[in-house]
Amino acid sequence: MKKILFILVALSIFYQQNLPLHAIDADSIISDAFKSHRSNLQVSGEGIVTKLLADDNDGSRHQRFLIKLSMGHTLLIAHNIDLAPRISFIRQGERVEFYGEYEWNKKGGVIHWTHKDPRGSHTAGWIKHNGRTYQ
Repeated sequence: MKKILFILVALSIFYQQNLPLHAIDADSIISDAFKSHRSNLQVSGEGIVTKLLADDNDGSRHQRFLIKLSMGHTLLIAHNIDLAPRISFIRQGERVEFYGEYEWNKKGGVIHWTHKDPRGSHTAGWIKHNGRTYQ
């Protein structure tokens, strides 16, 4: 019965917000990981850029921005620009897709490893923005 209710709620959200069903599934996975303090979880999803942050230049340089997922969860995206190209012309309000590793923190979590691993030992991630894949 709970599964049927979940599916009905997910479909309702999909029709109200016109979002792909996979986005709702990804939101649920990330939300569950946040609630249970899980990290090192390879996830994909999409969200709307809510804030552009200054680059993190401590160690490997990272382009940073906040996104909000369809169900309201906020994530920090930390995209390594020493290993992948900077995301060009990104602005607040724009949609991005991502595939990377989720790390828990009390503010909602971080998505990193959005690039290829030069050593080949970690799953390659990416960010998609305006029809271009950055990895």
